[in-house]
Amino acid sequence: MVKRFFGFEMCAAFARMGQLLAIAAVLSASAAQGQLFKHHPKDQPDAPSTERAKPERPASQPAAFTVPVEPLGFFAPGAIYQGQRESLVSLDFLDEDHLLFTFHAPGLIRREGKPAADNERQIRAMVLALPSGTVNAEALWTVHDRGRYLWMLDDGHFLLRDQNKLQLGDASLELKPSLLFQGPLLWLELDPSQDLIAADSREPEGAKPPAGAVPSPATASAWITSDEGKSEAEPNIVLRILRRSTGQVMLVSRTRTTVHLPINSEGFVETLRGKGHEWVLVLNYFTGGSRVIGSLDSMCAPAVEFVSNPEVLVTTCNPDSSRWMVAMSTDGKRFWNVAKPPTQIWPRLIMAPNGLRFARETLTVTHAIDTFAPLSFDDVTGQLVEVYDAISGNVALTAPASPILDGGGNVAISPSARRVAILDAGAIQVYELPAPAAGLPAAR
Repeated sequence: MVKRFFGFEMCAAFARMGQLLAIAAVLSASAAQGQLFKHHPKDQPDAPSTERAKPERPASQPAAFTVPVEPLGFFAPGAIYQGQRESLVSLDFLDEDHLLFTFHAPGLIRREGKPAADNERQIRAMVLALPSGTVNAEALWTVHDRGRYLWMLDDGHFLLRDQNKLQLGDASLELKPSLLFQGPLLWLELDPSQDLIAADSREPEGAKPPAGAVPSPATASAWITSDEGKSEAEPNIVLRILRRSTGQVMLVSRTRTTVHLPINSEGFVETLRGKGHEWVLVLNYFTGGSRVIGSLDSMCAPAVEFVSNPEVLVTTCNPDSSRWMVAMSTDGKRFWNVAKPPTQIWPRLIMAPNGLRFARETLTVTHAIDTFAPLSFDDVTGQLVEVYDAISGNVALTAPASPILDGGGNVAISPSARRVAILDAGAIQVYELPAPAAGLPAAR
C-alpha cells in the first residue's frame, strides 16, 4: 500500500509519513497477541501469576541490596492480567539514590456521592531512599485507563498521563498541570534529549477543544490519504510533535490508528519497503530534507528505537522467527549486532538517561510463536531482563523478573547507568555495575 503525505510548511520534512501507518498496524497486531492467552473466567478466583511461571534462570550476579515490596503494600497481580499488556507497575530512578515505585492498588476508594467512573483505578506512589528502602514521600493517584501512565524525565521530574492531560511531578509527588490535549491522550514518547514529545490523542473532527489545550496550527497541519480508497473509519487520532518545555506544536496529522514515531532532536526515522524483504531506514529532518541511514532485510516491519540522540537500535525478524538486533548511527555506521532466539517474545527496551546502557525485557516461552503454534498461557516460562552496553553490545547483566508483568514497568536504570533495579521475588533487586564506556562505538 502506498501512502501520500500532504501538509503546509513542513511538507519536506514529512513527505512520506503515511508509510508509518503500515508499521503501526503491525505493532497493533503484535499487541493483540495478548488475546491468545487462555484466561480463567472472571467469576473464578485468580491465582497469583508467580504460581503459573516456571523458575527463570538466576541472575548473572547477586543484587547489591534489596527492598522488600510486601511491606509497601504491593502484591503480585492475579493471573487474569497475563497477556493483557496492561501497565500495572512503574519503577523509575529519580536520581542515583532514590526510586519512584508506583503500582496499581486493587479496589477503588469510593467517594461519597461520586461513584467511580468507567476504567477508574488507583495508583499508589512511593519515593524510596536507597539502600534502606525508607519511604520519603507517598501519594495516591487516580487514572482512567490501563495503559502506561508515567514517563520519567532525567532531571528528577516525571510526567503523569491521565485522560487528556499531562501533569508534571517531582520527588515530593506533588503534581502540577503541564499539557492539556483536545481529547484522551492515548500514547506518548520522548526524544532522547526529552525536549520533544510525540503524542497520539483521540479527537473527533469538529469537537470543541477545552480552554488551554495544545493548539492545532494550520502552519503545522497535515493529512494523510491512501491509494487503496477511502476508508469508512474517520481519522479521529491526532498525532502531534511538540516541544515539552513550551508546548509549541511542530506537526499535527490526522490518522486512523496510533503511530509509533521514533524521534530524536533532529527528526524522525521511518522504515520504507524496498525490494523483496529489504527495508530502507530514512531520517527525516524537522527542518526539511531527509537522508538514508541504511537498509536491512526483515520478514516484518523493523522496530526502531533511539538509544541516544546519535544511535538507533533496529530489531528485525528472521525467517526462523528469531530476531536480529542492529545498533547503528544516524549517519549510517553500523556498530554491532546480535541474534536473539525466537523463544524471547514481546521485547521492551528501557534506556538509561545518558544513553550508555539499555535493558531489553522479554517473556521467555517454550517454542517459537507463529500462526501454526500460537501462544498459550502454559507456554510462558518467565520474564528475562538483559542489560546491554550501548557502546559495545556486551551484556552487562542478565536477571529474571517476577511476577511476570507483560505490560513492563518493572525495570529501571539509574542516570549514571551504574545501577539497575528489577522487581523480582518479592523485592526490588538493585544491581550495581561497573561504569559504562562513554562515547560512540567504532563502526564495523
